[in-house]
Amino acid sequence: MDLWQLQIFCKVVDLKSFSRAGRAVHLSQPTVSSHIKDLEDHFDCRLIDRLAKEALPTKAGRLLYRYAKRMMALRDETESAMAEFKGKIKGSLDLGGSTIPGAFVLPDIVGAFTSRFPEVKISLTIADTQQIIDAISSGDLELGVVGAVANSTNVVQTRLVDDEMGLVIPADHRWAGKKRITASQLFSEPFIIREYGSGTLKSIQNSFSEAGFNVNDLNIVARIGSTEAIRQGVKSGIGVTILSSIAVTEDVAAGKLKSLSIDGLNLKRSFYLTYHRNRSLSPLSKTFIDFINSQLSSSND
Repeated sequence: MDLWQLQIFCKVVDLKSFSRAGRAVHLSQPTVSSHIKDLEDHFDCRLIDRLAKEALPTKAGRLLYRYAKRMMALRDETESAMAEFKGKIKGSLDLGGSTIPGAFVLPDIVGAFTSRFPEVKISLTIADTQQIIDAISSGDLELGVVGAVANSTNVVQTRLVDDEMGLVIPADHRWAGKKRITASQLFSEPFIIREYGSGTLKSIQNSFSEAGFNVNDLNIVARIGSTEAIRQGVKSGIGVTILSSIAVTEDVAAGKLKSLSIDGLNLKRSFYLTYHRNRSLSPLSKTFIDFINSQLSSSND
């Protein structure tokens, strides 16, 4: 067993495919299979179930995956620490973002960071808020930016940037000529809502609760797991929704959607930099935190 084999094993699990893992690490599929077999021989158990369309970890494989990810993270931390010792910023950073900050806030920051530090490789995972927090808690991710306060005591959060949500409707909706509606008007409309675990959903629930309303009283016609799919659902006339204003900026500018305020609801929220409370941050993570804070602070000046 060596670190290279464990890296290949993690790629197979992450991508659920021997062939996709091979392309990711620039190896042929037979070579990837050979490395996995060597690991299975070493541990004397099957690690990957080779199904018709997917390669999935066995129970033993899931156990190995957790330890292998920690070893990969420690390897990257070691590389980063040694580079810093020599006055260089290099290494790999596994970063997570919930749907809105992952798609609309972090890409520009990551691009600027890697332009300044070209020897750094960043892997950006986009998932819902709860999945990102769980990945930080388990050690699969070192840093994340999410759109809600975590319930977990395992993480530390600092506010990075503020956001405001609004009611999003089709451009030909009967409210399209309005700038705002009342909260009570919303309950008669077909409504598209985010999936459980979403920071957007949590923020909406908090806003409704503070105003004395219950999200479950909405006329919910669909529960959809991605911002893009919700936008398309609104355009198709399935229903209206509440989304971050930055997620619909282009559609509003193009006249495809309208965004309204809702009287009686405070739809302001924040995005939070999130990391594990009890794990030491790598030098590279600290550099990234300093960079992201400086970027956001300069953009607000």
